[in-house]
Amino acid sequence: MVKKDPRIDAYIARQRDFARPILARLRALVHTTCPEVTETLKWRSPSFEYHGILCGMAAFQEHAVFGFWKHELVVGDDRKAQEAMGSFGRLRSLDDLPTKAEFARLMKKAMQLNEMGIKAVRQKTTKKPIPMHPEFKKALAANRKAKTTFDAFPPSAQRDYLEWIADAKAAATRSRRIETSVEWLAEGKRRNWKYEKC
Repeated sequence: MVKKDPRIDAYIARQRDFARPILARLRALVHTTCPEVTETLKWRSPSFEYHGILCGMAAFQEHAVFGFWKHELVVGDDRKAQEAMGSFGRLRSLDDLPTKAEFARLMKKAMQLNEMGIKAVRQKTTKKPIPMHPEFKKALAANRKAKTTFDAFPPSAQRDYLEWIADAKAAATRSRRIETSVEWLAEGKRRNWKYEKC
């Protein structure tokens, strides 16, 4: 028995004229290929689960998208998928959808990955290091308490100070920020201490 979530009915009904038939067809294809799928909303968009997150879809102003949760493992390095988020690129009409057979092939691959418990490959993003401004380095060297606090902070807290100082457009602004930073660090405060919960 097909289990449909009324929130997805409402989501589809709210979309633009071009998107409604695309989303309805994708939904039907998902249920046809995986009758045990469960519908839900994730990130305010229709999502389908089968032994974990399987796939999802969404509509925008001029296109719709459909994506497998384990996209790289299911679709691979498909050029069309690079033109928009999702596994089939920008979907503007029913003609942009894969054939029923191709969709079923990919869906079964995604289902098998979930059944086997294989995790999605996620790219780790590393932020480019921010060099310490020489004036800030000099100011920290002159205040042992501030330097000790800064050195003890995790990289993210250090980065908050380094970005704030580096983002100053004028030398006078940078000097004020360095002075304030050293003052706060000497008091053991993080850059955004005003917003931290007590």
